[in-house]
Amino acid sequence: MKTDWQLETYLQDRIQLTESALDRYLPGADTLPAKLHEAMRYSVFAGGKRIRPVLMIAACETLGGNTQHVLPAACAIEMIHSYSLIHDDLPAMDDDDYRRGEPTNHKVFGEANAILAGDALLTEAFILLSNKSVWPEVDAEKRNTVISLLARSAGSRGMVGGQVVDMESEGKEIDLPTLEYIHTHKTGALILAAIKSGAIIGDADEDQWRALCRYGEAAGLAFQVADDILDIVADQSELGKDVGSDQERGKATYPALLGLEGARVRARELRDVALTALDIFGDKARPLREIAHYIVDRSF
Repeated sequence: MKTDWQLETYLQDRIQLTESALDRYLPGADTLPAKLHEAMRYSVFAGGKRIRPVLMIAACETLGGNTQHVLPAACAIEMIHSYSLIHDDLPAMDDDDYRRGEPTNHKVFGEANAILAGDALLTEAFILLSNKSVWPEVDAEKRNTVISLLARSAGSRGMVGGQVVDMESEGKEIDLPTLEYIHTHKTGALILAAIKSGAIIGDADEDQWRALCRYGEAAGLAFQVADDILDIVADQSELGKDVGSDQERGKATYPALLGLEGARVRARELRDVALTALDIFGDKARPLREIAHYIVDRSF
């Protein structure tokens, strides 16, 4: 890899690839029912770091896999993530007014349309994943494995389950295992699924699979710890959403349980675990290493 490699350039390139593909795969805003498709595209293209698709691509590339082969799954995981944000922001859940610096979906399109836009994005992800014509180079067994993995990671034993326990824990004193359950499921499950999907499509062997899973587990948890910290230390222009809302609702967070400095220590520990897991890949894993640093360093 060239010595002038920069994370910003890498991220911009992979984000552009992902967004161009998303534009192709999603129904156009004028496709009937137009209001629904406009609402879906509003949230998908409202900005964001695209961490999940970029991590999936980077994991595949670390193994020498083809970037184009992983793009459909990378787009599908971003659709799933976007659906989850639309629903998280609803009055029945987090009741947020802003997301990524813009009014939340239900503020623009109304609650009913926001619910249905989220539902449609989740469904659209699996329409894409099951369409073999968009990734014919990936064999049926691998496609089916990725479909099952993403479905499980998004459902009651993954992201949705973590969201439920998060809501049930509001205003309560909880222990560290419960907090880690919330974070590893609500946020970490899809991040780990992104890494695993990239590993599957990139044809990882057993040692590579274990190393990437370890990376994904640590990086996924570190991402949420960093988000907990940012909810306290960032301003709204940096965060792109309401600041301090976790504290106001009595959310279970690392700073609430460990204190701000304790949360920062935990984030650094997780980053180091993720970095160590990549040792077997040498310089091929540079993007994954730099993303692990980025995930944590943004909260300091």
